[in-house]
This record gives sequence, structure tokens and C-alpha cells, in this order.
Amino acid sequence: MSVNALEVRSLTKKIGNKTIVDDVSFNVAKGEIFGLLGPNGAGKTTIIRMIVSLIKRTGGSVIVNGHNLDQEFKETMSEIGAIVENPEFYKYMSGYKNLKHYANMAAVEISEERIQEVVKLVELDQAIKQKVKTYSLGMRQRLGVAQALLHNPSLLILDEPTNGLDPKGIREFRVYLRSLAKQGISVLVSSHLLSEMELMCDRFAIIEKGKLIHISSMNESLEDDQQVPQEVVFEVSDAEKAIRLLTGKGLTPSARHFAPQQFSLNLDRETVAMANKLLVENGIEVYGIGRVAATLEDRFLEITNKDSKGARAHGLAN
Repeated sequence: MSVNALEVRSLTKKIGNKTIVDDVSFNVAKGEIFGLLGPNGAGKTTIIRMIVSLIKRTGGSVIVNGHNLDQEFKETMSEIGAIVENPEFYKYMSGYKNLKHYANMAAVEISEERIQEVVKLVELDQAIKQKVKTYSLGMRQRLGVAQALLHNPSLLILDEPTNGLDPKGIREFRVYLRSLAKQGISVLVSSHLLSEMELMCDRFAIIEKGKLIHISSMNESLEDDQQVPQEVVFEVSDAEKAIRLLTGKGLTPSARHFAPQQFSLNLDRETVAMANKLLVENGIEVYGIGRVAATLEDRFLEITNKDSKGARAHGLAN
């Protein structure tokens, strides 16, 4: 059996002469939360719609839990639970009756035990008998996830699931998705909210203008090359004196002064050691040196800016 819950190979979508999604490939491991990042219009929703067969693919293949969508359509779709648009329910009915109604229409038999199991899984057991019109948006989102999970899929696909949620609702939804992943359910989630994806996902891919331009784990550094300058914070006995000293050596074009004993510079690894040596040799005590971890937003902007510059350079070269 495949170690991946989802394998996407060379996914392509063209409308006329326009390429909407261009040769996109990625995997989602079992029990992993994988994020599709990109601005609105980048092609994220089109990718998801092709995976769940809401629109036809121009090219490429989709394999879910070992089942090829083209060769085993029913088996493949039975492995997927998805919310592509905001979940819609009969608001005058209770959450339970909505789930029961969906279960009665499902292609596979869904037992009462399974309904109760999923209700508990999404932590709606205290409100499931209430009418949906009384639910908060976050509760309706969780009810939507419950509906998507009823037939026991191995892969949950969510397109912009936190749209419209307040900060508390977003946090609750994030914690809830992490609990699903711990139980072995894989999640593919798309969003343009970088700060939330940073907290939610194990790995991410960046989609820009229909192309996959970067893919990595959430805790990987943007560059493995230690020569790339990064922001480094120094804690010293006299920050002003340290900045004057280093400025005289040409090391402080981007110095930021935080406090009497703290400042930061953009330095590569070797220059950090040089700066430390200079400070100590000139009687400035160094209490601490630490790199500032890049946020997902930092990485996203650097990757997309680098890709844009590369594209422009390629265009000029040709």
C-alpha cells in the first residue's frame, strides 16, 4: 500500500490557449497536513476541483490511497472527503438531522454508530441536536467537516476553510485539524492566510500563476546555504558603542537598535563570528547572539520575489 494518501502527477488545466494550472506535482503523506499557498487566482482552487473531479483535467493523474482516479473512480472518490465551497445545510434542521439526511443519500451505508463517532470527533456532541441556524460559523465549518468524514475517507480536502471565521474560530479549527491528523487522517488545505498555514501545516507548496514554484516542510529554512544573510540579534554591554564599531567596519547597513543592550544585523554565518570577535577585542561584552527565525510570510515573499526576478531575467535573456 502507498505511503502517500494523495499523489498528484503533472496536473494541468487549459482553457483555450490559456494555461490555468501548469504541470503541478506533489504528494501528501498519511497523517500529514499539507498546505497549498498562493494569492487569490493562483490556481489553488482549480487544482482542488480537478482532484475531486468537479472539473476535468487537461492532463496529469490523481492517485488517492493507491487508487488511480482514471482507473478506479468510485474507489478513489470514496477515499476523499471535501469542502470546496462553504458548507451549506438546512438551517431549520438540527445538525444531527442534516448529517442523517446526508447519510441517507450516501453511496455507502453509514451507520448510526458512525454518525455519533464523527459528531464526537468534530466536538459537536453538545450542540448536534440544536438547529443549524443557531450555530456559529466555526460550528458550521466543523459540521461541514463531519459531513465530509461520514463515509470514513483517508483524505480530507479543504479549500479556504477559515474564510469568514473570527480569530477564536480560526484557532479552534486549526487545533481541530491537528487532532484529525494525529488520528491518521491526511489533510490537503488551501489558503492565502500565511500566518495560519504556518501554525497548521506540516509541509506546504507555493502556487503562483498556475505553477508550483516551491515545496518544503514548514520547519525547513528558506536556504540551506549558510552564506545567505539572515537577521541576527546581539545582546551586548553597550549597543550604541557596538553599532559605531561595526559601522566603522562596514558591517551595519541594516542595523536595528532595540534597546541599550540589544541590536540586530543582517549577516551570514562567517560574518557573525567576525562581528563577535571585533566586539570582544574592543572591550564590548557579548551576552548572547541569536538568529531571528524567518516566518512563513518572509519565506513566501522571498521565494515569490526570487521566482519573479528569475522569470524576468529569463525573459530578457531570450
